[in-house]
Amino acid sequence: MARKLMIAGNWKLNKTVGEALELVRDLRRLLSQVRDCEIVIAPPYTALYAVGKAIEDSPIDLAAQELFWEDSGAYTGTVSAPMLAEVGCKLVLVGHSERRQFFNETLESSGKRAKAALKAGLRPILCIGETLKEREANRTMEVVAEQLDAGIQGLSIKEVARCVIAYEPVWAIGTGKVATPAQAQEVHAAIRERLRAKDNGVAESMQILYGGSMKPDNAAELLGQADIDGGLIGGASLTAESFAGIVKARK
Repeated sequence: MARKLMIAGNWKLNKTVGEALELVRDLRRLLSQVRDCEIVIAPPYTALYAVGKAIEDSPIDLAAQELFWEDSGAYTGTVSAPMLAEVGCKLVLVGHSERRQFFNETLESSGKRAKAALKAGLRPILCIGETLKEREANRTMEVVAEQLDAGIQGLSIKEVARCVIAYEPVWAIGTGKVATPAQAQEVHAAIRERLRAKDNGVAESMQILYGGSMKPDNAAELLGQADIDGGLIGGASLTAESFAGIVKARK
């Protein structure tokens, strides 16, 4: 089954509203003719509404970087799934390693966030991946499986089918290190096999993105692997030329 490529840019803590609109203007110009790839950008909260308006009638979809699992309430500093949907978000990151590392998010909360996103009509991009210590201890597959299971726990098969998985080896995020195509493919294949145990159709249709320092010069080889269906891009998504270069990379 042919799966459509997805390239998602996670801007993290970068871009004022003005800078975000400038980047989007350049992306629209460079990517206006792209039809064979789902293009997603995740600006900071403050720029979501403005960027959402700026990408209307374009091939680019809007995502948020995080959400809380309650729709409303006394939860200072949080944003809910209905709020994100209202400003035009179609997708949302769930369980990014930096959220786990710096903000004490847990495997349990990843599942609750994914459920909340789906309830509001958003597609969760569930982020999973091992640290360098875990990889060196040969625990990669164990850790990835545990995180995957926690993220989709309690979801129906139909709900799981609406999710996207992003495998992000933590040791390759922002370090300049990158898993070899073979290393990345091995983990992506294992993720798909674990999904196949739940439902073969979902496993075959699920987009599994690679999220570890993908750049224009290594994108084609990574995207050429059988089970790598796109990328979750960090630093290289902050300039229009590099992000567009990844979107257009093909073997």
